[in-house]
Amino acid sequence: MKLNTIKRTAICISLLAAVGCTGDFEDINTNPNGITPELFEQDFNHIKGGFAPMFNNIQVLTPEWVYQLQQGLNSDIWSGYMATPTGFAGGINNTTYSLVDGWNGFIWDYAYSNVMFNAFDIAQKSKGKYDQFYALSLILKVEGMHRLTDTFGPIIYSKFGTTASTIEYDSQQEVYNQMFAELDLAVAELTKRVDAGEASSFATTDMSAYGGDYKAWVKFANTLRLRLAMRVVKIDPALAKTQAEKAVAQKFGVFMTNADLFKVVSPVYTNPIATISGAWLDIRMSADMESILGGYQDPRMATYFDTSVQFPGQYKGVRTGIEIAAKSDHQDFSGIGAVVRSKEIVLMTTAEAYFLRAEGALRGWNMNGTAQDLYEAGIKASFEQRGASGAAAYIADNTKMAKAYVDPNFPVNNSPAVNNVTVAWDAAATNEVKLQKIITQKWIAGFPEGQEAWSDYRRTGYPKLFPVLKNYSGGTITTEFGARRINFVQSEKAGNSGGVATGVSKLGGPDNGGTRLWWDVNKANF
Repeated sequence: MKLNTIKRTAICISLLAAVGCTGDFEDINTNPNGITPELFEQDFNHIKGGFAPMFNNIQVLTPEWVYQLQQGLNSDIWSGYMATPTGFAGGINNTTYSLVDGWNGFIWDYAYSNVMFNAFDIAQKSKGKYDQFYALSLILKVEGMHRLTDTFGPIIYSKFGTTASTIEYDSQQEVYNQMFAELDLAVAELTKRVDAGEASSFATTDMSAYGGDYKAWVKFANTLRLRLAMRVVKIDPALAKTQAEKAVAQKFGVFMTNADLFKVVSPVYTNPIATISGAWLDIRMSADMESILGGYQDPRMATYFDTSVQFPGQYKGVRTGIEIAAKSDHQDFSGIGAVVRSKEIVLMTTAEAYFLRAEGALRGWNMNGTAQDLYEAGIKASFEQRGASGAAAYIADNTKMAKAYVDPNFPVNNSPAVNNVTVAWDAAATNEVKLQKIITQKWIAGFPEGQEAWSDYRRTGYPKLFPVLKNYSGGTITTEFGARRINFVQSEKAGNSGGVATGVSKLGGPDNGGTRLWWDVNKANF
């Protein structure tokens, strides 16, 4: 605006003696080949431009090294999904609980600069005027930002966009309450438009597989609500039950078929894990995956991982938190397989929806099915999604369990199996054992989305994972319970120190990786 004013004034002064400045200046100074604001706003282009950065940065798709710092070297590993053969920073890093501030700042910065900023911008342009876009942006905002609060705890949420010198953090409880309210608004708005038979104005902008279908987006919002509801089950069981039952009871319901699942379909970028594993050799199969999938003889293993180069025909995983003398010691173990070598990044599966409902049914909630039926439906949905056969025999197996882990190169890393449950449902088992079965199968089905798996592990303790052998946290993170969160980031401490202080005050403990989040209650699971 200022630049345009200065430019116009300068031209007027230079031409004043010859022709003067006239009322038709704008016509004279308009590029006939340019795009006017009116043309730009046709088809909502001034709003739609903010969606692509949101889609592309829920998980950072490019550059790959940013994904590696955003998720690959924290939750993907702490979830038990993957391990690294690379001894970054001399082996004293996130994987051994010495949290690296220079890495972890990318988690915060990319979420705010790409997800939160664009959600705020879309809201400014659409709220109260084009509420279909506002509703869609809220769903993506919740999907992106719940991952952030589940990493740090208190975050900037309701105060984002203010110009105060100190921007206050919301407690995680406040963030969750606002997210539930935002999902309420989004579901109501889009449902109203479906009921009215309105054609979608989002089809060409939608980077999911939904093609702009408002009904599909409502199902996603409902399933996201179900996920968040289960997250708070230990700290606020009444709220969890209310929100979960609301999600399932809504007229369009939650995910039921694999056509419903939520994925980002990039026209350009392949899943960054493919490069990190295949080209850089920085990520391998974990020892936990080898133990559990190998013990179950799980048919999905072949889509999740490649066989080992060093041990042809075998699946070999790396244990997390070990001493790494040289990358070559484990780099030829199993890399990540075909499931990630595509331009489709799955962020929520239909199998997850069934397992969430199974847990809810186990707790006595109305989930439109029994815990056993929903548990088994979740396994079937996962097999179907992965193109694996043999689901019926797998579900009925009551003998196979996780196997011991053997590191053929370094026996010091060996361990007996720790997650000792079978697949088959056992009506006579305790609710705790049933929960372990549900979460173990949910963990298998959710691969490779480590952020959600890490959250489930912190909430339930399942599946049981091998503990690290090297813990360099200085006592702030216990080997028994593992990393519970990530420290507030250096950019915030430098630029918003007062805000960080409000976050620490709402954290409930010191700003380190061992402090539990609001929903991460250390008590009996059931």
